[in-house]
Amino acid sequence: MNIGEAARASGVSAKMIRYYEQTGLIPPADRTASGYRDYSETDVHMLRFIRRSRDLGFSVAEINDLLGLWRDRGRQSADVKRIALARIEDLRRKIDEMEQMAATLEHLASCCAGDNRPDCPILADLENPTDTDEEPKRPRGAIDTRLQ
Repeated sequence: MNIGEAARASGVSAKMIRYYEQTGLIPPADRTASGYRDYSETDVHMLRFIRRSRDLGFSVAEINDLLGLWRDRGRQSADVKRIALARIEDLRRKIDEMEQMAATLEHLASCCAGDNRPDCPILADLENPTDTDEEPKRPRGAIDTRLQ
């Protein structure tokens, strides 16, 4: 099948299929006598695997690792589980960060009158944040115990 048919069958755009070939995530497609890409059912199956992996938030590098394990019938499921657990940990961290952002914005929005006056605590906070992510300053000469 040509790239358009493979894109429709897999749910991966033709542009992304070309990108995956260019980066080596998938092997280059066979070519017809006239030079068009020619994809097999196996190629489409691999593209579906990649799409599902992307839908679950795996990076291209992680997908490459997963593809390697998928192709390796002698793999250990522990290796696959390790990658999945790392993805879960990353997703939970991102969820926590997003919940903190939402809570901050909710607080700022509750402080804003939302009327015709120009005063806006939301803009004031964006200009001069009071909540800093900087580490607390240590007195001069203090020893940093985190490195010990």
